[in-house]
Amino acid sequence: MSEPSHIAEPEADSANGRARFLQVFLAQRARMEALVSRRVGCRATASDLVQELFLRFWRRPEVKVEALDTYLLRCAGNLAIDHLRSEGSRERLAEASMSIEDGEAAGAPEHALEVDHDLQRIEAALRALPERTRQIFLLNRVHGCKYAEIAKAMQLSQSAVEKHMMRALEACKASVAEPAMPARGPGSARR
Repeated sequence: MSEPSHIAEPEADSANGRARFLQVFLAQRARMEALVSRRVGCRATASDLVQELFLRFWRRPEVKVEALDTYLLRCAGNLAIDHLRSEGSRERLAEASMSIEDGEAAGAPEHALEVDHDLQRIEAALRALPERTRQIFLLNRVHGCKYAEIAKAMQLSQSAVEKHMMRALEACKASVAEPAMPARGPGSARR
């Protein structure tokens, strides 16, 4: 009869963990939405992003962190950064498309497709990175933070930050190094 108690304990832990998460999330929701709203400049988008954060946590196995409130705020900030990066990618793609329409690039349709495909692959590579590595990359490349600043903010050594950056850069480089499309013939090499 001791086995049913072993089975019940993880379920009780899981229920307690979900209840704790829900309580902390609801208590921090207004702060998270305010933080995200300041970063993205739109309350509706902030509300959507915080709801997305809730769903991400609700669907995945319980995360055991001591300061869940602080962790949720940091995750909300990271989600805002991801959103801004994604918006920035779309703007750069739109600018590239406009320059192509103006006739600035040779082989305009092919170039636009390559740029779009490269951006999609880089975004996918960044999404596949561990959260901390992605966060470090975005702080450095999107927000212009120096390695020392990131190390201090994330309570890591500068060497650890550098290693995370190397991983992120290698992932981005590898994502665009793979052939996007079959070769189209002479004179159509990508780079």
